[in-house]
Amino acid sequence: MIDYTEKILNSPDAPQQIEALNKAWHEEQQRRLEFRNWITPGVKAEFINGEVILHSPVKHRHWRTTDLLSRLASIYVGLRKLGTIGTEKVLVGLSRNDYEPDLVFFKKEKAEKFTDDQMIFPAPDFVVEILSGKTASRDRGVKKSDYAAHGVQEYWIIDPLSQFVEQYLLEAPEDKKYGPARVHAVYDQIESRAIEGFSIPVAALFVDSTNLEVIQQWMKSFSD
Repeated sequence: MIDYTEKILNSPDAPQQIEALNKAWHEEQQRRLEFRNWITPGVKAEFINGEVILHSPVKHRHWRTTDLLSRLASIYVGLRKLGTIGTEKVLVGLSRNDYEPDLVFFKKEKAEKFTDDQMIFPAPDFVVEILSGKTASRDRGVKKSDYAAHGVQEYWIIDPLSQFVEQYLLEAPEDKKYGPARVHAVYDQIESRAIEGFSIPVAALFVDSTNLEVIQQWMKSFSD
């Protein structure tokens, strides 16, 4: 994060700059409140840096990958009572922006504080975005920076077309940015750090039969 405080305070027009900044921030927060009052379960939209970003319908490979990952993560987390998985319409409210990631995970101690009527949620422990041509720059740009700055321990960007996963990790709790991407191809195994013990073949995100094989193995080991 770049700190402009000293630069502004050393400027002759510091009071005017501060006043203009406060005015812009107030107006942006008013638009954000209007966005939160406007958005409905049937609308996929986000509020990013003062703008409302509407999302167009996704392609089949996008929601298929979301479903396969959601099935794996929900079953694994549910069996082990690790927390809560949410998909698509979970509105995550960070200090400036509101996002609706493709998948989120909240650890048990955080999820237990949620109420049934809650609509806006804090920074998750794990976030996944499914890549598309229209979202790639935001997924790898403002979202990646924002998730890291707010302590999201792990962030996956999944490309359903090329079938690979970019895995970003906070190496230490005090870190405010992710380390270099760990890129996993379709023939690799990927292990989550935020979801304890969650290790899957990348192919299970794209191939239904592989996905089911993993689940069957979990169910067998869980019942033994």
